[in-house]
Amino acid sequence: MIRQGAEVALTVPPDWLEELHSATLGADGIRPYAENPLLMAAVRRVNRANMLHWTTANIRDPGAPVPVALDREQLDLARGAARLGLNESALEAYRAGQAVAWQRWMAIVFEITSDPQELQEVLEVTAASIARYIDGIIEALMTVVSVERAALDEGTDPARRELVTRLLNGDQADVADAGSLLGYPLDRYHTAAIAWTDGAELPDAAVAEAFARSVGAPEVLAVPHSAATLWLWAPGPSVPDPAILSAALDRLPGVRIAVGSRAFGLDGFRSGHRDALTTQRVLARLPDRRLADFAAVQLTALLAENTEQAARFVQQTLGSFADASRELRDSVLTFVQEQCNASRAATRLYTHRNTLLRRLARADELLPRPLASNSVHVAVALELLLWHGVGRPPG
Repeated sequence: MIRQGAEVALTVPPDWLEELHSATLGADGIRPYAENPLLMAAVRRVNRANMLHWTTANIRDPGAPVPVALDREQLDLARGAARLGLNESALEAYRAGQAVAWQRWMAIVFEITSDPQELQEVLEVTAASIARYIDGIIEALMTVVSVERAALDEGTDPARRELVTRLLNGDQADVADAGSLLGYPLDRYHTAAIAWTDGAELPDAAVAEAFARSVGAPEVLAVPHSAATLWLWAPGPSVPDPAILSAALDRLPGVRIAVGSRAFGLDGFRSGHRDALTTQRVLARLPDRRLADFAAVQLTALLAENTEQAARFVQQTLGSFADASRELRDSVLTFVQEQCNASRAATRLYTHRNTLLRRLARADELLPRPLASNSVHVAVALELLLWHGVGRPPG
């Protein structure tokens, strides 16, 4: 019966896994960080890996103790938690996932048999098995978290990182004193950014130097948030030059940069970082893009908070044009961004003006309303499709 139930569990519908992910990310220790794209992705991978490991072990040897498997998925999650500043209590999120998994497992068992004695025996054995497995994972990963945090503290100034974290969390510290401790005056304009890699160690010095050059600043405030994530603030009125950052990224494989907004003082220090986090969440969903700034995603990030309404807007605005080629969609978006000036748009697209005009004519054939009478809505819908992927018709 255990083997039969485990075989069913291997083919659970997607909504079961979504329930498991929601419960884990909603646990008290991890909820404040649940929108971090790297953490979300790691939790989802680990949940699926744990389920597959336990079920396959019980297909192979039903009811036997399931050995803890600290594979790459588990280790990445523990290290990521430590790098985000989470402590061992965050691993209790595993308990929330365990509760959901247990409810689903009981439903499977009750479908297999209704015999009271069989039910009692199977549930007793598997309850103990699941509990031992989760206990073992938590205990092993607590050690990993402790070691990772110690390594982080050794490699950077923990007091400096702690001060930045407190400032971002709303600590009303004296601006002059905090700036003196950081070696970075806070009573001026800042542009925030977040640089990260998907697991590999980040070349902090090279990234900080590239960010400084992009704004024409002699230096920037660079605070390692983890071995794979760097928080950045650049002083001055200039916004980063995307050409400089793009050229730098060509020399830094795997590095991605999300640029926040430019604002003044301590409030600007905080709001710029929040905007960089928003940009990072958007950029993390686009594996083929490595650089974005808040100005490009601000409107669509706001609209995409209601995914269903955003999808309806895109479908109603673009119609079959949503399925047009990327080249055609990019041409229309660039044309609108250039204030419907065909010559400027063609120059930016490195194409002939007549070619662009033919593309615009083709777009009008596909759009529900002519571009000339609906250009703003079309541009917003294309941005939603570009940055968030919402609203694409099926097929």
